[in-house]
Amino acid sequence: MMKIIIAGRPNTGKSTLFNALTNSRDALVHDRPGVTRDTISGNFYNRPYQLFDTAGLENAKSGIAVDSTQMAFDAIVGADAILFVVDGRVGLTSDDINWAKIVRRKTKAPVLLLINKSESEKRLADINDFYKLGFGAPIMISAEHKRGFDEIYEFLDKIAGTSSEAEQQPDNRLKIAVLGQPNVGKSTFVNRVLGEKRQIVKDMPGVTRDTVKIPTHFYGRDIVLMDTAGLRRKASVTDDVETLSALKSLDAIDKADVVILMVDATGNIENQALGIAARVYDAGKILCVALNKWDLVEPEIRDEKLLKLKHQFANSFHQIIKPLILAISAENGTGVQNMFKRIYEQWDISNAQVPTSLLNRIVEKLVLDRQPPMSRLKRVMKIKFARQTGRHPMRISINVGGASDIPESYTRYLRRGIATALKWEHLPIEITYDKSENPFD
Repeated sequence: MMKIIIAGRPNTGKSTLFNALTNSRDALVHDRPGVTRDTISGNFYNRPYQLFDTAGLENAKSGIAVDSTQMAFDAIVGADAILFVVDGRVGLTSDDINWAKIVRRKTKAPVLLLINKSESEKRLADINDFYKLGFGAPIMISAEHKRGFDEIYEFLDKIAGTSSEAEQQPDNRLKIAVLGQPNVGKSTFVNRVLGEKRQIVKDMPGVTRDTVKIPTHFYGRDIVLMDTAGLRRKASVTDDVETLSALKSLDAIDKADVVILMVDATGNIENQALGIAARVYDAGKILCVALNKWDLVEPEIRDEKLLKLKHQFANSFHQIIKPLILAISAENGTGVQNMFKRIYEQWDISNAQVPTSLLNRIVEKLVLDRQPPMSRLKRVMKIKFARQTGRHPMRISINVGGASDIPESYTRYLRRGIATALKWEHLPIEITYDKSENPFD
């Protein structure tokens, strides 16, 4: 798939352009310069091309900006084409000229010069100045209003050797989101899986801001890793950029198939981590709790600590029978492959459709072992028929006769029995009741 890089100095509208071309809100957009730090990727919504949004190119000598700029350059070197974005309202700057020279040195890929924020001619600077960048005739666009995109498509289609809108194949790769509080090792974990320094890692909170989707191949499968911004308690958040980052992190739960909730094993599980787990279960996603920095836990207390954490999660959520909690070290790689082996196993199980006859035999035995209680009106509850009606989460619909106000305690009993029989203990399960007739009567 052709790789297209969006590059330029900060605050020229690169992330807005990325969102417009991918028809998404994946890139964090804010008036403040330097919001984008990591390189994020997505697919054109009407072309089979992969698009990368990079951090603004800055002349920094220290700090996160140095790492961000280097990652942008790494992306530029591997590009098939580059969209170099400048600000039409501000006009040509010395930084634009300097970065254009560097881009020309680093790559031989074709470059399309885009003058963004061109929706009002009255507010434009002298566009003829931009010819000095050496990228040929500039294209006037408005990323915010999605204007001028036809020339972008023509430029890219010509490079790709096609002028038709090729259909994108459905993306069947397993999508795994990595969530957790700041500084628990999420980006270190992602870099460990990738085998390279793709994400910026600093010993300070708030480094990752966007949800970064990274396609990769790990332990035998093609997957998409989603590195997210750290989640702090609302009372601790005073910056609106961090608020937007947190919302994107929570939005990643809905877009993921599996969520890895990373916690610092050297501390205690906080209520916020349990709150994130609750969101994952409510969304019907597979959850894996990663106890990171396990190598720093004293060996003599590891068994007791692991048992305590499993009890804490198991007692907090009725949606899950047995939480998947695994100890790892992102720093040295211990336990990482085993974690993905277990995640893949659970994903394969969750894609299964259980035979209706088998499910009914399981339910019949459960009912024989423990009869449903009488309703509040002293009516007998009759469980007649069960079938699987969905996956992700696993959904079981049970036809009942007589009273239908089956108490939650009996539902938990059925959920546990079904999960144990089908090896669904790590999967979220929903059980619903209806009074429709048995279709096999």
